[in-house]
Amino acid sequence: METHPSTRNQLLVSVPATGDDNFEQTVVYVIDHDDDGAIGVVLNRPSGDAVPGMVDIGVPGASPDVLFTGGPVSPEALILLGRRRLGSEAHGIAAVGGAVAVVSASAVQDHTVEGIDVVRVFSGYAGWAPRQLDAELTAGVWVVLDALPDDVFCAEPGRLWRAVLARQGGRLASVARYPTDPNSN
Repeated sequence: METHPSTRNQLLVSVPATGDDNFEQTVVYVIDHDDDGAIGVVLNRPSGDAVPGMVDIGVPGASPDVLFTGGPVSPEALILLGRRRLGSEAHGIAAVGGAVAVVSASAVQDHTVEGIDVVRVFSGYAGWAPRQLDAELTAGVWVVLDALPDDVFCAEPGRLWRAVLARQGGRLASVARYPTDPNSN
C-alpha cells in the first residue's frame, strides 16, 4: 500500500459520488495524521442546533454560530477549533497549524482560554485507522488541498465544497459545478 505524506493542517475534499453519505461533497480539515491514523472535522455540515451552553468560554463563535457535525465518529464528543490571535500569548490551546488551534477541554472548563479570537464547535469527528486514509487517498476518494485560515471559520459553509474546488482552477474547478443531486440533472 502506498504511504502518503501527512495531511495535517490540510483539507480533504471529497470527490463527487463517494458512495458514503457521511462524506458526500464534504471538506474535512485534518487535525492530525501520522502512523497511528488520522483525525479531522467536516467543515461544511452546520447542524442548525445551538452550541451547547457548557461551551461558554468568553470567545465569540464563528458565524454561523451553530454546532457543526464534525463527522460520524463519537457524535457525543465536542471538538473546538479556534483562530489564533496574532501577537498574543496562547493558553488552553494546542497549535494545529498556522492560525488554527484545538481548544483544550480543561481550558474550556476552567474558562482560561486565551490567544484566540473566534471558535467553532464540532460534534463528532472523522477518524481513520492506521494507513486507512492512505488507502483512501490512493483510491482517489479525496483531493488534498492547502487550507486557508478562512476555510475553517467560513461564514458560508454550505458553499465551501464548491468554493475550495473552484479556486483551484482547471479540472478541479469544473468539478465544483457537479450537481448537488446528479439524478436531477
